[in-house]
Amino acid sequence: MRTMPVLETRRMLLRPAAPALARAALAFYRRNAQRLQAVEPLYDPAFLTLSAQRRMQRADRAAARRGEGVRFWMFRKDEPDTAIGCVALNNIVFGAFRSCFIAYKTDGALLRQGYGSEAVNAVVDFAFHGLGLHRVEASVMPRNQASLALARACGFREEGRSPAYLQINGVWEEHIHMVKRNEAEERQSEDK
Repeated sequence: MRTMPVLETRRMLLRPAAPALARAALAFYRRNAQRLQAVEPLYDPAFLTLSAQRRMQRADRAAARRGEGVRFWMFRKDEPDTAIGCVALNNIVFGAFRSCFIAYKTDGALLRQGYGSEAVNAVVDFAFHGLGLHRVEASVMPRNQASLALARACGFREEGRSPAYLQINGVWEEHIHMVKRNEAEERQSEDK
């Protein structure tokens, strides 16, 4: 594919994964490990090491180059060395489907301050206009009310539920499928 751009929002720079971001990513995960464990798959204990984070950053960068996914790390402009979260577009499929899954996480100390929605909106805009995707899907556990609220605030709509959809913290969890479509593109194709 190509090198991913740095995305800029009013308060943040969203930097695509790169080995140089491994320390910042590690610090983010260490600060948030306990809180995130309730809503993420189980981590191998080595996940919270610098070498593991370097491998993850390289893997994410390689996935972006192959056009399979892209992870953006969130940095406030006033604290450009501290990662405060990330937004990832995963399992990108082109062709007639032109779709992907989105995942997002924000530093626990900054929840409900608009950073998550600011980042998600910028990354969805990039998915639609930078990558040419038509559909972005977020799969959210019903009990994760903060994540559901963020998805709704960003214009995602519920399309259905799947029982035992993903294994989270060692348990198969039901998920709500929240979807945002590039409706402007749909209107353009209808006008043809």
